Amino acid sequence: MPGMVLFGRRWAIASDDLVFPGFFELSLRVVWWIGILTLYLLHRGKLDCAGGVLLSSYLIVLIVLLAVIICTLTAIVCVSMKGTICNPGPRKSMAKLLYIRLALFLPEMGWASLGAAWIADDIQCDKTVVNGIIATVVVRTQIWSPATLRRASPFSISNRTTSGTARSLMRSSAIPQAPPSCRTRTAEYDLVGGDQLSCHFGSILQTTGLQYRDFIHISFHDKVYELPFLVALDHRKESVVVAVRGTMSLQDILTDLSAESEDLNLDCGVQDCSAHKGISQAARYVYQRLINDGILSQAFSIAPEYRLVVVGHSLGAGAAALLAIMLRSSYPQLRCYAFSPPRGLLSKSLYEHSKNFTVSLVLGKDIIPRLSVTNLGDLKKRILRVIAHCDKPKYKILLRGCWYELFGGDPDNLPTELDGGAQGHLTQPLLGEQSLLTHGSPTYSFSSDSPLESPAKYPHLYPPGRIIHLEEEGTSGRFCRAAARYSARWAHESQFGKILIGPKMLTDHMPDVLMKALDSVVSDRAAYVFCPPGGGSNVDVV
Repeated sequence: MPGMVLFGRRWAIASDDLVFPGFFELSLRVVWWIGILTLYLLHRGKLDCAGGVLLSSYLIVLIVLLAVIICTLTAIVCVSMKGTICNPGPRKSMAKLLYIRLALFLPEMGWASLGAAWIADDIQCDKTVVNGIIATVVVRTQIWSPATLRRASPFSISNRTTSGTARSLMRSSAIPQAPPSCRTRTAEYDLVGGDQLSCHFGSILQTTGLQYRDFIHISFHDKVYELPFLVALDHRKESVVVAVRGTMSLQDILTDLSAESEDLNLDCGVQDCSAHKGISQAARYVYQRLINDGILSQAFSIAPEYRLVVVGHSLGAGAAALLAIMLRSSYPQLRCYAFSPPRGLLSKSLYEHSKNFTVSLVLGKDIIPRLSVTNLGDLKKRILRVIAHCDKPKYKILLRGCWYELFGGDPDNLPTELDGGAQGHLTQPLLGEQSLLTHGSPTYSFSSDSPLESPAKYPHLYPPGRIIHLEEEGTSGRFCRAAARYSARWAHESQFGKILIGPKMLTDHMPDVLMKALDSVVSDRAAYVFCPPGGGSNVDVV
């Protein structure tokens, strides 16, 4: 992890980052060396032509030079595999090896230039040998090209999030091709925003299965604190549905990042009405549109006996939960279903209040329902602790992670923390300074697993409502998810008090993956647990 010091400056690459790029170049060099050696052994008897001595000398020197480079690369790879992330002591010879490798570029480039010059003299020798040398010069030129150097040289540095795209009604896996009618049909609904040729709406029609006449209002207007939403009639469930879209634009990301707490003026009989600032302002925008523009009044004038249901995913789920709190006094029968909502949303009192009418659904290790400012601070502390205590080299951790990502398995099979008595070995400097983790610091205290204390504007916030946790039964890799089965159970918010690092922490947030998990649960009714722990609930799950 400590950056290497070369040529008097510290580089953003550690001495244990060279295993894979070094092995890649080593493989190319070995193949090249075998090819040149084979060429020389098979055709050395045909080099008694004019200029043959030069060609023979060129091949011999090239074989020796490649052998030296291969030995140097082997040493680089072997040394890079030693030690641990925070213990670069066994790799202290890496700088000298890199200096040697860099020095070998000079004779290699010079010998390539001589080979090109000799071939240009039109030497009359065996064409196979001549063509082999030409290929050697071309290959060396390609290896020296900037693109190849970035990929293969021991100095190559690899650059190492995606936010979930929310579907309004949580009924899609990908935006399908809009039907041809999207270009010709006259709108029978109130449309706001830039839905060119109505094709976005055509996709919504196809994914939801609703009819044109079922939609009351659709807004694609998208600015910071102003989210797209729609209002539709669900005749099968006898509901007026307000669906709020999640993060799909830069403006939405800026809304997400306005994470400080904001006091709300709500008529809900609850003290300490504070919430995520960006999401609360987005919810207020939708509320004002629904009430001031008479959108809900229009919907209930068509279906006065229907009840109000508010839904959303990700950012839209957070906005939907706050919107439900705002509308609750006017619509007592309101229900809210928040799919993968953010954790850092509501104060403790609002969280308890929302349990009466809000249900949140969380899939697996989804990062968003665990994401808050305080949890990020806790994650930083835990990552530093694990790095400091890790007793495995970095390349083994990466290989194990790739295996787990592709084929699944139990990540606990590869322990990464040292026993308490072995932590005294961690005495090497971290990034040029004494490690806070190994020498103790009031800033990074490991006496507790609780999140770090946060400033007053970042108080501890909670997810909305009661939570249904969808968990995968067994394990699967990225390409085995289609066969995965899930179970559903009620969960307490404390179960989402820490960010869990894993291959599926992002994919579990995707709306299509969540819908597949829900379909799996619905197909197996025995997986349901209808009674929340600790008593009954006023929320009916439909």
